[in-house]
Amino acid sequence: MSSPENPQFDSQAPLSTGPQPSLALTPDPLTPDSFPAAPSLLNPVPEPPRDPVWNGWDVLLIAVVAVLSLIVMQVLVLVGAKELIYPHSSWKEVAQKAVLAILAQFFAYIPVAFFMVALVEGKYHVRFWLAIRWNWPRSQWMMLGLGALVLLSLNFLGHFLPMPQSTPFEELFSRPRDAYLMSVFAITLGPLMEELFFRGFLYPVLARRMGVAWGIFFTALPFGLIHMFQYGYAWGVVLLIFLMGVVCTAVRAATGSVASSFLVHVGYNATEMLLFAVATDGFRHMEKAGMVLF
Repeated sequence: MSSPENPQFDSQAPLSTGPQPSLALTPDPLTPDSFPAAPSLLNPVPEPPRDPVWNGWDVLLIAVVAVLSLIVMQVLVLVGAKELIYPHSSWKEVAQKAVLAILAQFFAYIPVAFFMVALVEGKYHVRFWLAIRWNWPRSQWMMLGLGALVLLSLNFLGHFLPMPQSTPFEELFSRPRDAYLMSVFAITLGPLMEELFFRGFLYPVLARRMGVAWGIFFTALPFGLIHMFQYGYAWGVVLLIFLMGVVCTAVRAATGSVASSFLVHVGYNATEMLLFAVATDGFRHMEKAGMVLF
């Protein structure tokens, strides 16, 4: 049947003179391999890290370490001072020396600080200062000034509250040497450690569980209560310190920076120490300390 006049019936005639596509390279549009895999299956999105990385049990453990460290250091300092420096004084006389109380607190803070860093970097493998939110604010002088303003405002408020005539805290200023040592401690290591614990560790855990408002309240509450012994359990003074804690925690919440609340705390304590020094003629006449509330 094939003939030159009927080439369409020639079984040997090519269908096309152009290049032929390869069927083996053409994907089947109906096979699963032809569809791109879902991005979530190939590259699962990691969960954001918890903020903070620690939990409430970690904060409680830090508090326990701090209490035990303070007790141990007080005993060691007292025994060491009695045996090496004051061998002829009674235990009561040695225990009443203000400089020993300051030194004991200083030495107690050292293992607590190491424990904080080891907990964050050793257990959770996060840089300590980054995790604690230690970000220096641009307006550092403003934060210091805010602390001074808070002290003066609470000082004025204290005139309407029952305030004690004298407190155990004033015993730390019984001698000018002790007073100056205490002043340095009150504007350096003291506020640093308190801010690291309360605004650095405690507040973010409470805020995550309770919200910002209740987190601020329940951070400031124990902050005020731990100062009861220093001020003879006078509720008026404790209330003022609680309000100061509210301000520091609110600054921490608003700025996201523990360094900011630290500067407010330093400004507060520095103003308090300055008022004490002025009122007592350089800590030489502590009978005039009543001019300063706390």
